[in-house]
Amino acid sequence: MAQFSRIEVVTVMKETGMVPLFYHPDIELGKNVLKACYDGGARLLEFTARGDFAFEVFLELNKFAIKELPGMIMGVGSITDAGAASMFMQMGANFIVTPSLREDIAIACNRRKVLWSPGCGSLTEINKAEEMGCEIVKLFPGSTYGPGFVKAIKGPQPWTSVMPTGGVTTEESNLKGWFDAGVTCVGMGSRLISKEVLANKDYSGLTNTVRDTLAMIQRLNK
Repeated sequence: MAQFSRIEVVTVMKETGMVPLFYHPDIELGKNVLKACYDGGARLLEFTARGDFAFEVFLELNKFAIKELPGMIMGVGSITDAGAASMFMQMGANFIVTPSLREDIAIACNRRKVLWSPGCGSLTEINKAEEMGCEIVKLFPGSTYGPGFVKAIKGPQPWTSVMPTGGVTTEESNLKGWFDAGVTCVGMGSRLISKEVLANKDYSGLTNTVRDTLAMIQRLNK
């Protein structure tokens, strides 16, 4: 069962402004990455469940977070059907992120009062998601739409909360563009937790990058 309510998850998303995205089949490496992000100030992590037996990896990472990293909110991304969403929620996933808008996933998550964030690419999809109770919409792929799309949406719909994923980097100019447009938070994967970091097991470097990026977001989001 989720350790955090969906309201708590939304609040932390808004307060920190960033959700790191990560997947690797190595459980011990995953624990090190998770702790490095935590030590850098991150309090959310989206485990992108894309590989075979990914559920086994998430289960161990979530147990580790609950035991060793108080306040760390673990969620699961790349979920494509309600069955997968239900399975990960049974393992304690605190939020579910999907690449597309799926009503079956919304129903499964709403039944358990777990935050779900669907990938949307049009105003119609965003409105439909909000009608189904979505708190934060995932704009995906963010690189295709850009900050201008978010700004245009926020004009007639200032209540809409958006989290772009894809096309978000640690560069100040990039982050400034997104937050000036009015995003609630950003999802950041390989631009934050790079292949080089993983290959070199540079966990202290990752901690510094996470800390610096979060500080930059706080400055830009005042």
